[in-house]
Amino acid sequence: MKNKEIAKIFDEMGDMLEFLGENPFRARAYKRASQIIYGLPEDIENLYKSGKLSEIKGIGESIIQKVGEYLDKGKISAYEEYRSKIPEGLLELLSVPYIGPVTLRTLYKTLHITNFDELIKACEDKMLRNLPNFGPKKEENILKGLLRFKEQTFRHPIGLIYEDISKLLEDVKKIEGVIRAEVAGSFRRMKETIGDIDILASGENPARIIKSFTKLPLVKEILSEGETKSSVLLTSGIQADLRVVDDISFGACLQYFTGSKNHNVKLRGIAKDKGLKINEYGVFEGDKLIPCPDEDIVYRTLGLVWIPPEMREDNGEIELAQKNELPELIGYKDIKGDVHVHSTYSDGGETIRAMAESAIKKGYEYIVITDHSQSLKIAKGLEIERLYKQMEEIDKLNKELAPFKIFKGSEVDIKHDGSLDYSDEILKKLDFVIASIHSGFKDDEKKITKRVLSAMENPYVTMIAHPTGRIINSRDPYNVNIIEMCKGASKTNTYLEINAYFDRLDLNDINARIAKEYGVKFCIGTDSHNSIQLNMMIYGIGQARRAWLTCDDIVNSRHLKDFEKLIRIKRK
Repeated sequence: MKNKEIAKIFDEMGDMLEFLGENPFRARAYKRASQIIYGLPEDIENLYKSGKLSEIKGIGESIIQKVGEYLDKGKISAYEEYRSKIPEGLLELLSVPYIGPVTLRTLYKTLHITNFDELIKACEDKMLRNLPNFGPKKEENILKGLLRFKEQTFRHPIGLIYEDISKLLEDVKKIEGVIRAEVAGSFRRMKETIGDIDILASGENPARIIKSFTKLPLVKEILSEGETKSSVLLTSGIQADLRVVDDISFGACLQYFTGSKNHNVKLRGIAKDKGLKINEYGVFEGDKLIPCPDEDIVYRTLGLVWIPPEMREDNGEIELAQKNELPELIGYKDIKGDVHVHSTYSDGGETIRAMAESAIKKGYEYIVITDHSQSLKIAKGLEIERLYKQMEEIDKLNKELAPFKIFKGSEVDIKHDGSLDYSDEILKKLDFVIASIHSGFKDDEKKITKRVLSAMENPYVTMIAHPTGRIINSRDPYNVNIIEMCKGASKTNTYLEINAYFDRLDLNDINARIAKEYGVKFCIGTDSHNSIQLNMMIYGIGQARRAWLTCDDIVNSRHLKDFEKLIRIKRK
């Protein structure tokens, strides 16, 4: 599928038009098309050839023409034209937090900035603060973003590589002679960003397996190739290493390459105290190898129960395992419905019916439609009349799709004074109200926290969405006091969201663990804007597991009737 390639091109075209100061509506149209194409559940080439691309809202004739041009020629002439007007490498700066196309244009025209090093020096020399609409704080944030970006350049958000790595693993498992194969490392621990990929395999004739691995479709370049290990660069730009081991060592090797450094150091200390030695080949008693074809043998030999990969960070999980008191984490199939779903009523790409039917195919019992409220004009927020129209449509669909249920919801803006974007008279007619911040990110901690606490006090607010507002590798969390937010959520029986959208994953695992200590309950929502994004639930569940959360902690792990009871408690 060329969906990602084409989506990336349109996204860059939008940035380039903004940078060049061209028509802002055209720039937004490219950006919108990029989002829609990225989330298409079908191959864009098939949609184009069948003529169905024109049926998708937000994809106009001009976009379709350019898609056809790319499919036919492998490039888009308009893209090449825009690109020729911009200095080489300049647009890479758009990947840095706090730098958008307009900011970049100012930096280029006034300070003639063309690359990372020039911009870092300009920040260090305090040359940005006197530019129009800048100031010392913005200069400080840009420098912070530049330095952080340099550190994180080689870390990939898990949501951008998950599908490719899953496909790569399936391809490895199909290689002749492979007995077993798994992905290890931070990917298996479901960390939000991944540096590189470690794949382990057991099987016969390791050299032949390695040779076959280097020829897989997702491999772009061979970095090294040995008898039992190979390193390659994938088409996604991430490095992947394959190690082939004897099957009797597979469990030991999988454990060794999955746990964090601190987790493994503590295990080695426990082994030493027992007169044992542990490494990637197994557990040794003197020179005697204790075969470990499965991970649980490693842990059992050390007097521990098996520890789920997501917990292996040395945050107390080993001590709990010694006492056989590990929590039963929420499973990847335990979610019964999605609580944060958008439709074409606001900025979503598919109808309520389409989103509901996709949820039914996933085995869900319900979804909550939560289109944006009226103040968020950029996302086509719903005026009250359109909100009522949406409610009527949901009533009709519920009769048709029963026993599946669509809940009437809204993602309601928390205004600068802490009030909500709809009156209580409107809110009480909704089943599920999400309150969220979409403006005033730079407010101080006291004001941001007050806004969130004020929203929680409203009896109709069910949940706070993406509670810290962070965007991974792009935007820092706003200045909310986590402890006060958790206390407020617990006191008012307001749920906090673990937003499963791949570049949010907000709350993060640390803050979710803090919230649990205060007795807070959670919902996992995908923030989906099309049906394929419903699949991002897996990232939210992974984040919940990293936070040691159980089904008891996650409200939408409940079946429909119990879910309905729980979301009504606060109103009573």
